[in-house]
Amino acid sequence: MSKTRKTTGVRPSKATADKAGARKMPAARRAKAAKSISGKAIPIFTIGYEKALPGAVIGELKRAKVELLVDVRAVAASRRPGFSKRQLAAELDEAGIAYLHLQPLGTPADGRTAARAGKTETLFRIYEEHLAGKPAQTALDDLLDLLRSGTSVALLCYCRNPHTCHRSRIIAEVQARLPVAVEHLIPPLF
Repeated sequence: MSKTRKTTGVRPSKATADKAGARKMPAARRAKAAKSISGKAIPIFTIGYEKALPGAVIGELKRAKVELLVDVRAVAASRRPGFSKRQLAAELDEAGIAYLHLQPLGTPADGRTAARAGKTETLFRIYEEHLAGKPAQTALDDLLDLLRSGTSVALLCYCRNPHTCHRSRIIAEVQARLPVAVEHLIPPLF
């Protein structure tokens, strides 16, 4: 029997006053403070499913020993079979990997439009503004709590190239707050 965690009904926690204060601290200082607390880098993975089959994505996650897939799409639906929220969560559950959709970390509609048009700088500008908002900051705090708990986490979005995806902006925020070792998983093409 596989070890799984139910994620149905998971709600973001409320940001604490300490966390709100940490956001006001300069990024370099936050990173230094985080390193002095633990001294050890926490692994975090990212993966995009563009041009990949669900089995290939799950295979990469299993190879990396990911315990929790955090879906950072604003809309967890896909025209690609197997990548809509319910289908993906069910397949991950069969593989012993938990699923969590952190919708507030998704890209707003105008950012997705910029991404489809290949306007990466516009996407990142729009996303940076979105990420500064309270819902996104609360979801980011939840992600940080998961990483601190020792759970092996991977961020999922559509984009194959992590450097042109909003996942890179999430990773930058995480790196400013925690010492992390980032590995971008690239599933085989279909």
